[in-house]
Amino acid sequence: MTTATSLAPVAERLTRSVVQVLSGAGGGAGLLWESGLVVTNAHVTQTREVGLVLPDGRRTRGVVTAYDGRRDLALIRAAVDLPLCATGDPRLRAGALVFAVGHPLGVTQAVCAGVFQALGKLPAGLRLPRLDPRLDWLQADLRLAPGNSGGPIADAEGRVIGISAMILGGLGLGVPSPEIEAFVKANR
Repeated sequence: MTTATSLAPVAERLTRSVVQVLSGAGGGAGLLWESGLVVTNAHVTQTREVGLVLPDGRRTRGVVTAYDGRRDLALIRAAVDLPLCATGDPRLRAGALVFAVGHPLGVTQAVCAGVFQALGKLPAGLRLPRLDPRLDWLQADLRLAPGNSGGPIADAEGRVIGISAMILGGLGLGVPSPEIEAFVKANR
């Protein structure tokens, strides 16, 4: 298992697969899920064509080809040549170390760490109209901010267990990796 002192190299490897998504007046992060396919949150993609900034600063364009508002997922088709990352099982034990990569408040490739809480329905009282309360969500005490949306949430080994969706009631919420995989498979 990775220790806190060795999380930096694991996080650095993961940042190589994370892009900045620029759409309309806002944006967020995206993750190269498969060759030519970037996954992000639906609320990040305000337009059909989006700008992408790669980790090395290169810029390119992408086209949103699929959208699922109830799960808050969007799929962007783009010619990007980034390394793919491994996915992991989002059913971690409560207390497991997790981290998120994104571009919060304009800080590019920022990493925050936290503790995994649960994979399941949102706790009573934590509801937003755009989220489907019947679905399971990753829940962790990650300090997410605008710009983290769509970026990966990973376990301590750097395996992506989901993507960040939002902060709600002090909890970072994310879409679990099996849901992302099903979405990508259905919309290739």
